[in-house]
Amino acid sequence: MKQKMDYGTGCPIIITLSILRRRKKVDILLQFLLLVIGFVMLVKGADWFVDGAAGIAEKFGIPQLVIGLTIVAMGTSAPEAAVSITAALKKNADITIGNVVGSNILNVLVILGVTSVIVAIAVADSTVKYEIPYMLFVFVLLLVFGITGNVISFIEGVALWIAFIIYLTYLFIMAKKNKEEQPEDEKKRPIWLLILLVIIGVVLIVKGSDIAVAAATKIALAAHLSERFIGLTIVALGTSLPELVTSVTAAKKGKADIAIGNIVGSNIFNILFVVGTTALITPVPFASNFIIDMSISIAAGVLLWACVFRKHKLTRAGGAAMLAGYVGYFIYLVVLR
Repeated sequence: MKQKMDYGTGCPIIITLSILRRRKKVDILLQFLLLVIGFVMLVKGADWFVDGAAGIAEKFGIPQLVIGLTIVAMGTSAPEAAVSITAALKKNADITIGNVVGSNILNVLVILGVTSVIVAIAVADSTVKYEIPYMLFVFVLLLVFGITGNVISFIEGVALWIAFIIYLTYLFIMAKKNKEEQPEDEKKRPIWLLILLVIIGVVLIVKGSDIAVAAATKIALAAHLSERFIGLTIVALGTSLPELVTSVTAAKKGKADIAIGNIVGSNIFNILFVVGTTALITPVPFASNFIIDMSISIAAGVLLWACVFRKHKLTRAGGAAMLAGYVGYFIYLVVLR
């Protein structure tokens, strides 16, 4: 009788555990489905975004490089901007520097590395002479501001915004100076359709990135991976997914200027606009260990410059060197830091 009673009371527990296991399996399957949906949104969004942005550039005779450095760069940097500025409004700007610096390193070493391994990227003369050096100047400027007071202050935020306005002025002058002839094909495509493609593309890229990162994080937690590892890999790469998918799509479509402009422009935008705007809202802490990260981002920029300086092309060998550089940085993060 006692054994029967124990068995009877144990049955509900066994059934409950079984239901929980099934629910967990269903939840994991759902996360994999959401991960696939997120990536589909990213790929399709990038496809429409590049088509729309390139179409606008051709419609108005604006060089594709300028579109890559502005509309595409700012659109794909929306996740970094949203995360940092929202955190600042909540008086929690601690994550800003890590978010921006980590994204910038990924942009150069991983995204350009992967893109150029898939297809070699031609680099415009102005990018080699002006945009990459200006990106390096911006990296050094942030490092100097961080070292001098361990915080990015309001005044330094103003300085970053002045540098941002100078950058936009340069792009405006370059767009007027290098205005291109409008192709016959683009005359048939209405401007409203091109703008709509850009808007829908941005929405799909940003939302697809959010869905993919959230799903990947839940899958990783279910696999008992540490939150630190998830933060250094999935979340960091997740906020850079828009740049990755857009750059690869642009390069494969023969829009190399958009691909390289996207990354260089995103890195400049991340520091000057994102950090600058955040510092205008609240002081941005700059921890001492970010000195090494900023030094690595500068080294990544120098590596990019060295790879494209002579031939004005980022080859597969250059891309492989960048990916090897990120592997070294990743080992430092996980093992040595």
